[in-house]
Amino acid sequence: MDSQLKSDPITDVRGDTSSRDTSSSQAHHPVAEKVFGAHDQNLDQAYWYVQNSNNAVEATPAELRRLRRKIDWWIVPIMFACYTMQFIDKVSLNYAAVMGLNKELKLKSNEFSNAATWFFIAYLIAEVPNAIILQRVPVAKWLGANVVLWGIATACTAAAHNYATLLTARIFLGIFEAAIAPCLILISGQWYTKSEQAPRFCIWYAGLGVGQIVGGIVSYGFQQVKNPTFSGWKIMFVVLGLVTVIIGFVTFFFLPDTPMKARFLSEPEKVMLLKHVSVNQTGIRNKHYKMSQALEILRDIQLWLMVLLTILISISSGVITTYSATLIRNFGYKPPTAALLNMPSGIVSIASTFIVGFGIRHTSHRWAWLVACCIPGILGGALMSFATGTKAGQLAGIYLVNSITATLIVIYQWTGSNVGGQTKRVISVALVSGSFSVGNIIGPQTFQAKDAPQFIPAKITVLATQAAAALIAVVLFVYYVWANKRKGATPAVEENIGMPGHDEERMWEDRTDKQNPTFRYVY
Repeated sequence: MDSQLKSDPITDVRGDTSSRDTSSSQAHHPVAEKVFGAHDQNLDQAYWYVQNSNNAVEATPAELRRLRRKIDWWIVPIMFACYTMQFIDKVSLNYAAVMGLNKELKLKSNEFSNAATWFFIAYLIAEVPNAIILQRVPVAKWLGANVVLWGIATACTAAAHNYATLLTARIFLGIFEAAIAPCLILISGQWYTKSEQAPRFCIWYAGLGVGQIVGGIVSYGFQQVKNPTFSGWKIMFVVLGLVTVIIGFVTFFFLPDTPMKARFLSEPEKVMLLKHVSVNQTGIRNKHYKMSQALEILRDIQLWLMVLLTILISISSGVITTYSATLIRNFGYKPPTAALLNMPSGIVSIASTFIVGFGIRHTSHRWAWLVACCIPGILGGALMSFATGTKAGQLAGIYLVNSITATLIVIYQWTGSNVGGQTKRVISVALVSGSFSVGNIIGPQTFQAKDAPQFIPAKITVLATQAAAALIAVVLFVYYVWANKRKGATPAVEENIGMPGHDEERMWEDRTDKQNPTFRYVY
C-alpha cells in the first residue's frame, strides 16, 4: 500500500499559492530554457531544472495544499473536458442508432456491430505509434492535436450516407481517440504523487458518467428535430464535433507540457512541486529511448496480468456503451424514452467512480476496490441474463453493470504508479490502452443479429468476464505483495519522507520499477 499525504482539499475554492514569490508567476527561470540533452541522458529533465534553480526551498504542508489547489483548478478541468467529449463522441453512434441512423444508411445484418468494432480496431492499431510518439513530443500538445482531429472526425460522421462512409468516419475517430488514455495517465503522473493521483483520476474519468447523462439529453433533444434533408442525428454529430474542436484548441494552448513549462506557476512553486512528486520515482520527461526498458515489458508479469484484466473489464464496458440504448429500446420503449432511460447509467458511473477514487486516496487497497466494483457488475449481468421476464429487472441489470466503469481508473492508476522508466512507462500505458480496445472489439461482437432481441449470449458474457476480472485483481494483489517483499531490506521512499537524507539524483534516474531497489508497488 502507499502511504498517505494528509489533508488534500481538492474541492476547496481557488487559492493564492506561494507566499515566497507573488510577483513572478508568469516568469521563466533563465536556466529553464537550456537544452537538457547536454546533460546525462539517464537523468530526468526535472532533475536538472531543480539543480539549476536558485529556489531550492522546502515546502510546508500548508504551501503544498495551496499548490495542489492551484494545479487542480488549472489541470483537472481540461482533462475532464477532454475525457467527457471523448466518451460522448465515441458513443454517439449508440444514440444515433435509436435516432434512425440504421434505417437511413440502410445498414444490414451485423454492419452496425462492425462499425462499432472497427472504431476499436483503429484505436488498437494507433496505440503502436502512440507508444513511440509520446516519448518524443510534448504529451499535452499531442493530446490537444488529437482532440481537435477527433472532433473533426465526429463532425464528418454527419456526411455518412452508407455503410462504407460511416465505417471510414469511425476508423478515423478511433485513430485520434487512441491518444486520450495514455496522455491523461502520463499527465496525471507529472503533477501528483501516487496517492494524490487517485481522486484526480476519478474526477477526469467521471467525464464518462457525465457523458452518459449529457449524451442522453443531447440525443433526446435532437430527436425532436424534424428535418427531412438533414436528420437530427446528423445535426448532433456536427454540434458535438464543433464542441470537441474548441476543447481541443483550449487543451493545445493552455495545458502545460510539463510542470517546468507551467506559466501559471512561479519558479519556487515549480521547484516545490518537482521535489514533492520526485517520490514517485517515475520521472517527468526523458526523451532518451531505451530498448532495454522496452524488452523488460515482455517479461514483466504485472503488465500482462494488467492487460488480461483490462480486456476482461472492457468486454463488458464495450457491451454496455455500444448497446445500452439499443437494449432499452428493445424492451419496448420509444427511441426518445430509451435515450432518457439510459441516463441513470451515468449516475451509477459517476457514483462508483468517486467512491473508488476517494476510497483509494484514504485507504489504498486498489485491488479490493476493483473487486467491489465487479460484484454489482456480476449481479447486473445475472439480471440481464436471467430476469428476462421483467423490464424493471433488465433495467436494473443495465444500471448495475455500469459500476464496472470505475475499475478502469484503478487499472489506469495502477499502470501509472507501478511502472518506472520513461520508455517502459510510455509503452505500458499504450499497451493497457490498447487492451481496452481489444475488450471493446470482442464485446460488441457478442451481439449477433440472430440473438435479437434478448441477446442472451452477450449478457452472459458480461457476467462471466466480471467474475474473471475480480479473480485477476486478487492475483495482482498477491503478486505485488510478493514483489515488494522480494526487494528485501532496501528502504522504500515514502511520500511523507522529505528530500533531505535521500539521494536526489537517484530519485530522478531513468530506471524501471524492477531496476530501482527503493521502488515499491502500490496495491
